Amino acid sequence: MISVCVVDDQTLLRQGLCSLLACLPDVQVVGEAQDGEEALTVIARSSPDVVLLDVRMPKLDGIGVLRELTRRKCLPPTLILTTFDDDRALIEGLAAGARGFLLKDVSAQQLGEAVRALASGRDLIQPTLTERSLRRMAELPKAFEADPMPDPLTPREKDVLRLMSAGYSNREIADLLDLSEGTVKNRASTVFSKLGVRDRNRALLRAAELGIL
Repeated sequence: MISVCVVDDQTLLRQGLCSLLACLPDVQVVGEAQDGEEALTVIARSSPDVVLLDVRMPKLDGIGVLRELTRRKCLPPTLILTTFDDDRALIEGLAAGARGFLLKDVSAQQLGEAVRALASGRDLIQPTLTERSLRRMAELPKAFEADPMPDPLTPREKDVLRLMSAGYSNREIADLLDLSEGTVKNRASTVFSKLGVRDRNRALLRAAELGIL
């Protein structure tokens, strides 16, 4: 059974998500919160497998929740709840440690797939939103100049990175590039190392800063 905590200040939306989750036989809602401060307490108490987290909330916003849980070293796999046009919140959330994002008008099937993906250790990257958000990120003014990588990516490493940005899994990338899944994992690890990041989401953000994507 996958335990889930839902955090959103909009009561109807939060209750709607909980109702959808209650219809899934392998999912159990173990906590709800209506603002960021309450979220910290509820998440610590319930230790959920997955968190669904709104970004725009009173008292402490979703970015603050992510940063505080990261500081405490107890951040569960977390999906940002977002609207289609909230690119800045999406980018900030991924940079703060979220594992993916979910549109607020999600269907029951999509919700179940998303929760199961995070519970199994995967990220959730939706290609349409990711491509658009990365383009918008490249247009945002930089707070600092990104240092160039000491070792540039090889053409094959760039291929792997582009397919990651399109939302493909390692197995799908292996099939598309005619490689073994193990080779793709090794190439992805090399990409992460060169970009100085730990996971896919941060790799995409860093690549956008450097103008690779």
